[in-house]
Amino acid sequence: MTDLHNEWRLLSGSTLVGTITVDEAGMPWQRGRFLPEPVFSQFKPWFDEVNACVEAEEFERFDDAYDRIESSLTLVSPSGPVAEFLLHIDHDRAWFRWDGEPAAS
Repeated sequence: MTDLHNEWRLLSGSTLVGTITVDEAGMPWQRGRFLPEPVFSQFKPWFDEVNACVEAEEFERFDDAYDRIESSLTLVSPSGPVAEFLLHIDHDRAWFRWDGEPAAS
């Protein structure tokens, strides 16, 4: 389980895209405040599309839309990068779940 108020980072390569401060820790979803960096504007349409797919229950389209996020961004826990994650961002809120093992370096 994630401790409250831990900061998770969203990266594109070594560039910080945004920070998530966890304020609701539960399994399987963690929730928190998302503080975007200016570069997030490049990725925001991807998250908007994923959210629209979920809302419309278009799960086949979701997989294609989410693949861009998963292949381009890295979610970094306070302990290091995670191997796999599912992340949603809507305005200043983020919710995510992850594979509990750090990614191999």
